Amino acid sequence: MDPLSKLGVLASELLLRESDWKQHHKPEQVALVLANAHASLDTDVRYFESTKTMASPSLFVYTLSNIVAGEICIRHGIKGENAFFVQPTFDPKFMSQYVNQLLTETKTQMCLAGWVDVMGEHHDVFLYLTQKTGTANAKEHSGELLQKLYQFNYGSVDQQS
Repeated sequence: MDPLSKLGVLASELLLRESDWKQHHKPEQVALVLANAHASLDTDVRYFESTKTMASPSLFVYTLSNIVAGEICIRHGIKGENAFFVQPTFDPKFMSQYVNQLLTETKTQMCLAGWVDVMGEHHDVFLYLTQKTGTANAKEHSGELLQKLYQFNYGSVDQQS
């Protein structure tokens, strides 16, 4: 696996390891929405370097940014909607609007969403779960909440209007 996929799979493993989501949702009802700033550029650069001698097939398969989504879906048996967006920075407003649209306009009942970005020594991951029906203690899924959570974990986020 490339570093982007490793980071995404590891983060999703930590997030889902104590979750009982499979008891409450069919795999087709669980969506995955990810974003990052560098797409698969970290692997693209390494693949390009490999073409100078002999192109590496093991690197080539990771030259698409959405491969991390596929790795997460395979690992956890997620079969619902999925999307991958490339954006300059984590955009909590966009993420919450897109995920809320999935939850209201499709058969999606739960969504694993967030930011997974790797470029060289730069690694940044922020994943979370949200679902259509919450518990009494559940917070509203909003851009403001995501921004607060991201800032709490990572210091700051460049918010785009």
